[in-house]
Amino acid sequence: MVMTDPIADMLTRIRNANVKYLDTCDVPFSKIKHGIAKILRKEGFISGFDIRIINNHKTIRVYLKYDKDKKIRVIQRIERASSPGRRNYAKRSEVPRVLNGLGLAIISTSNGLLTDRDARRQGLGGEVICTVY
Repeated sequence: MVMTDPIADMLTRIRNANVKYLDTCDVPFSKIKHGIAKILRKEGFISGFDIRIINNHKTIRVYLKYDKDKKIRVIQRIERASSPGRRNYAKRSEVPRVLNGLGLAIISTSNGLLTDRDARRQGLGGEVICTVY
């Protein structure tokens, strides 16, 4: 089976593991997914990740985050904003603000992957990859 949108697959795996209150989920490795995982960790949406080799395939193991009683999820919603069939670009003046700054948008810019806040600060636009809150 050919996967047309690996980033959407990553987000769906995280969303499904989050709904079942799993501690981890495994995602096939790519540089852009690694960048997304770095941003999610830096912004506090996941507790961490590491890169492993499972069955001779490089994999990112994402460690999901909940409250101490595992009753409240840190990631309430994670959605793909752009897709291979419908790319979603934002000019620097139109970079989206998610939940009035409580969430974040991950944007692919000429300076690499940035959060919406960093893109606004640097005056950059780009492709809106996903939104998280």
